[in-house]
Amino acid sequence: MAKLTVTTFLTLDGIMQAPGGPPEDTSGGFEHGGWLVPHFDAELGQFMTQIFERADAFLLGRGTYQIFAGHWPRMTDPHDPIATRLNQLPKHVASRTLAQATWNNSTLVRDAAAEVGELKRRYSRELQVHGSAGLAQTLLQHDLVDELNLMFFPLVLGVGKRLFGPGTVPTSLELQSSRATTQGVTMTTYHRKGRPQYGSFMLEP
Repeated sequence: MAKLTVTTFLTLDGIMQAPGGPPEDTSGGFEHGGWLVPHFDAELGQFMTQIFERADAFLLGRGTYQIFAGHWPRMTDPHDPIATRLNQLPKHVASRTLAQATWNNSTLVRDAAAEVGELKRRYSRELQVHGSAGLAQTLLQHDLVDELNLMFFPLVLGVGKRLFGPGTVPTSLELQSSRATTQGVTMTTYHRKGRPQYGSFMLEP
């Protein structure tokens, strides 16, 4: 059975909206699209390549799917490890409104939370979620995420869609790896550990 992983770019205050360019997502009047671009370097690209090499399939929200479908089919270099996997591997699109998914090897998923278990049983390595803010929050709220690949960029924005929104299930995470690029981007991988443990430094009255 595959594990479900979520991979996303984040500002230090947890914003994940429109990292790659202004047109990606302007909902809510968001004016900061493209915030990751000045910080992207070869080291971060290698980290992303390693993640994509572990994928058996993708589970994407509607918005991210449409952004990807508008870009990656035009990347036809057979030696591009990210483009080849996105263009060839199965893509499951979580949407109740999208009429059809025409990008190669794409299928619609009407209730992602209910269908994740069956999707994971189809594969042996990783079912990967990339971006997809709404979908990621739904999966977190239902305690369905096994692993998080979080890349923290050295800036704060104050507004925008956040990964850990209201309704997120309190969860303890175990750090698997962490390193920083020369551009100040921290690349981290966490596994789900269970419910948080609590204590107190306060003396009893």
